[in-house]
Amino acid sequence: MEYINKYRAMLLSANQNQNLVSRRTLEEEFDKHVQDSLAVLQYTHWENLTVIDMGSGAGFPGLVLAMHCPAVKFVLVESDQKKCTFLEYAACQLELPNVTVHNRRLEEVGRDKAYREQFDIVTARALASLNVLLEYGIPLLKTGGTGWFWKGTRAAEEVAQAENALQLLQARVENIYWYRLIEERDRALVKVIKEAPTPEKYPRRVGVPSKRPL
Repeated sequence: MEYINKYRAMLLSANQNQNLVSRRTLEEEFDKHVQDSLAVLQYTHWENLTVIDMGSGAGFPGLVLAMHCPAVKFVLVESDQKKCTFLEYAACQLELPNVTVHNRRLEEVGRDKAYREQFDIVTARALASLNVLLEYGIPLLKTGGTGWFWKGTRAAEEVAQAENALQLLQARVENIYWYRLIEERDRALVKVIKEAPTPEKYPRRVGVPSKRPL
């Protein structure tokens, strides 16, 4: 709890000048952001694993999970320089040696041999539609690795729309976990398993996955 209170104070302060998260709702919804970030730990146990969080923003879920999973190594990837600066500052102030921050585009990271197919877990919350997330995330996973993707009430529709992406990237949806954040079944976690090495052509070049989803 001490970690979370310190993080809250830092984020509220930094957000006054930088608008890292919507100012209008942050103070009243901070606890919900934390609760939502931690929801994945109801369905899985992480220890001695490597996790890459895509589009970490101001730290939901990657930084919050890193506070609660000290035996897990987290890489937070964020393309916005201001948000990266905040993440680095917060990780330092919170003394989180298990966190590394990278200011890069996900398409570039996915093609970098230092990161491609190196992670046990990939996570993403409030970033993109599932078919786009899969092209960003599946190349980063080891074969047999798991993707956890936070979604809202349209999670099942997104899974249906991602059928082609799943086939091309050689992955499958193992489960959709529905839970309550504000009202019944308003949130979902889509669990995806990587079944085979990712074809070399994915991810495509910067900007293409979001413009022309698989």
